[in-house]
Amino acid sequence: MIKAYCMSKKVVGIAMGGYSSEREISLESGNAVYKALPQSRWDCYRIVVDKDFWTVIDNKEKQYPLNLENLSFKMDNKNVHFDVVFNAIHGAPGEDGQLAKKLDQLYIPHTSCSEKIAALTFNKRDCLEKVKEWGIPVAKSFTYDLGDPLDVDSVINKIGLPCFVKPNRSGSSYGVVKVYEKKDLKDAIHTALKEDAQLIIEANLVGMEISVGAYRLNDQVIVLPITEIISENDFFDYDAKYNGKSQEITPARLDETTIDDINSIVKKLFQQLELQGVCRSEFIIVEGTPHLLEVNTIPGLTPASLIPQQVSAAGIELAEFFESLLLKK
Repeated sequence: MIKAYCMSKKVVGIAMGGYSSEREISLESGNAVYKALPQSRWDCYRIVVDKDFWTVIDNKEKQYPLNLENLSFKMDNKNVHFDVVFNAIHGAPGEDGQLAKKLDQLYIPHTSCSEKIAALTFNKRDCLEKVKEWGIPVAKSFTYDLGDPLDVDSVINKIGLPCFVKPNRSGSSYGVVKVYEKKDLKDAIHTALKEDAQLIIEANLVGMEISVGAYRLNDQVIVLPITEIISENDFFDYDAKYNGKSQEITPARLDETTIDDINSIVKKLFQQLELQGVCRSEFIIVEGTPHLLEVNTIPGLTPASLIPQQVSAAGIELAEFFESLLLKK
């Protein structure tokens, strides 16, 4: 059990929204955190992030403009400053390090990774290249940027069919297309480019798909129970993730040796990448070997998301879990 101790009622801002296609999911995640945190121990405010303005909302649904210079707001003629910020923004500016940079500059503690680490993990291509140096298997891949000449034969010869075309800096499977035939590759690239000007084209890995959450508690990396994912769709796409088109089994049906191997890899990722807060790593187990797909440093926290399921399977109350992230060392 996680024990959270709070000597005085701290002001916490729960950042949600953002600039990406994941905005609505982020709002759900942020509101889930807001509802779970006990108001008796935390003075909670929602920070709703838009491109043009950031708004603070209190427990009476009253709105206040946020001062972006020092991330404070005025309420009852008094300036309110945040003691800590819970980062629940999927995509920019929460997951790519922009928010972390601002918070670190203002010496405001937060639940997410540093700007440097967030920027690395948000870039799938850079992150996968880095973990390959540590001996962690990944899928064969091909990079493509907007405006690059496209040699379809070179792509197919390197990674084969079927393959996946993915935006390099996006989540929730937005813009991801599975390609079965050579003739469809250009259209898939066109679709993915709507989400990001950088793409990663990956070989199809055949095996069990799993998702593994982990977090720090008292400087120790704790790995949550593994989730096995069985999609009703062609792959674990947006529809499967958020519209109930998948079977998610937690804990996954794996033997102890495989679980230990995966937990070791996840702990290695956490330590080597200097991850903070709660993060979720996605793998495909190919003939007993886990292959990393990506590391998500601001995972979904909605009722349909995997982290709450894993927290529950670990026997931890969600409120306790969120509090432990706010009280991290």
